[in-house]
Order: sequence, then structure tokens, then C-alpha cells
Amino acid sequence: MSKFQSLLGFQMDDADIDKVLTEMGIGVLSMSAEGVPYGVPLSFGYDGDDTLYFVFLGASTDLRKETYAERASVASFTTFDVNPDGSWRSVIVAGSLDRITVDDWDTAREAMADNAYQSNLLSKYELQENPNVWELKIQDRSGRAVGQQ
Repeated sequence: MSKFQSLLGFQMDDADIDKVLTEMGIGVLSMSAEGVPYGVPLSFGYDGDDTLYFVFLGASTDLRKETYAERASVASFTTFDVNPDGSWRSVIVAGSLDRITVDDWDTAREAMADNAYQSNLLSKYELQENPNVWELKIQDRSGRAVGQQ
């Protein structure tokens, strides 16, 4: 074993990755358009299987999140937590990013209600004709933890 093993930690299995995605409610969505990267902190919902959901609220006048999301062929999302004792865990997922349709709104809202940060705010939003909710279909996932075993 390397003398740095305690710093390197261990690779998480799918069950540990699911646990992190279920417990955490915030992270950073990273996209790229025309070679320019853009990362934005967002609350998210996880369906417990292969999809993350994001609500794009508080849009800027230049609609930066929407523009990048529409132009990105693939996106990644990172969530992590660090404890006072120095232990930490992080998960990175990647996949296609698409705006949901009205038919998917109930599924998205249910996933976000389960674990999104301040999910109680979502109950204020009724079904919208064109919800500004996006889904990341997870095609690749990885996780790492230090001091969590």
C-alpha cells in the first residue's frame, strides 16, 4: 500500500455513488459551448437510477445557463461534501443534457422533492406549460472517498 493511500482514498461502488447522489442536494453543472467552459452551482434531484434534474431559475438577461445547456452535447455534474475531520467524498457524473417536456414535469418534481436543496420551494410552482427543467441522463459515473470506510 502506498504511503499516500490515506490521501487517495478509495473508489466508490455504484451503491455508494447512489447514496451520495441521494443525500446531496447541490453541486456544479459543467457545460461547454464552442470550446468555452461554464460551470454553475445548482440544486438537483436524483431519480435513484440514471437521471438528475435541474430547475433553471433566476435566469440572467443573456440566458447563459440555457444557452450553454442547449449547445452542449454532453455535460458533467459534480457533488461533494467535506467533513471537519478531513474525510470527504465526491461524485462526478456525465451524460446528455436535455430540457424536459411537460409530460416529464411530475417525475422531475418528485425527484427534486426527494433531495434537492430547499426542495420545499418547488411546491410553490404549479405545472408550467414549458417548465425550465433539464435532465442529465447519466452515462458515466465515478466516485471517490477519503476516510469514509
